[in-house]
Amino acid sequence: MCTDAWTMQPLSAEPLPSWTVGDVTVHRVDEAPLPPETGAWLLPDARPEVVTGEYWLHPHFVDSDGTLRIDSHSFAFVVGGLRVLVDTGVGNGKQRANPAWHDLRTPYLERLTAAGFSPDSVDLVILTHLHADHVGWNTREENGAWVPTFPHARYLTARAERDFWAGYDMDEARRQMFLDSVIPVEQAGLLDLVDVPAEGTETAPGLRLVPTPGHTPGHVAVELTSRGRRALITGDCIHHPVQLAHPAIGACVDIDPQRSAASRSALRRSVADTDALLLGTHFAPPTAGHVITHGDAYRLLPVPADLSAPAAG
Repeated sequence: MCTDAWTMQPLSAEPLPSWTVGDVTVHRVDEAPLPPETGAWLLPDARPEVVTGEYWLHPHFVDSDGTLRIDSHSFAFVVGGLRVLVDTGVGNGKQRANPAWHDLRTPYLERLTAAGFSPDSVDLVILTHLHADHVGWNTREENGAWVPTFPHARYLTARAERDFWAGYDMDEARRQMFLDSVIPVEQAGLLDLVDVPAEGTETAPGLRLVPTPGHTPGHVAVELTSRGRRALITGDCIHHPVQLAHPAIGACVDIDPQRSAASRSALRRSVADTDALLLGTHFAPPTAGHVITHGDAYRLLPVPADLSAPAAG
């Protein structure tokens, strides 16, 4: 964990962006932009001279000085009759070692509800992995206790992911995260562990988990298909679009850097030069795009969000 004194600022109220994948509308539910220092800490090999050499990253994904832009958000959609939420951000009121994540007060739940996904209506919460900035809204504080935010939902993650952390010698910060954001869901009987084979597994019609290990051992990406269209939600397999051009650039918290790079390379190849939409879990706006060949590597061709789509019915 980084312990620098960062400050995460809530985003102001604004229309909820969305993208259409066949008959499915995918809503981005913003939590907050991450502080400018995040990129240099998280992706130390994404040095300014590397980043500024990729002209296509400007102006959306990097600042003029090469500072990476990184956000925290979730994706919500309805598929196969299920109201689905992918990852749950940092959460409010959580005691975190990283000051950027500590005791947040953001209108995340209000935005989620405005998109048509009130907490009581969510059927399925998919957790790409069990890191603090992906499980925080699993729970909310009620009468001094942490209780599941989505009481009628199945919370789903890979069995390999939960098994790994069960046997891991956690530091106090990670132990606290499990106590307030994972264990209460387990104790409520809401956490489902899924075996994810190499070819992936379908969890509902049009919804698949794709194994992308390395960042964590059980990390998954989420594939959505509808009427011949396809979208892929990255989780932390890809933190930033610069990794499309330089897949060897990994995160400082990758459990297995070599495996993470291999998963990243395979993921980008699977969508490159197709009409598949890549949705980055930490990509700054415009967040989504098509992966296209760029020299001997790849780049992201952004697809602007629709700011006028209605909330899910």
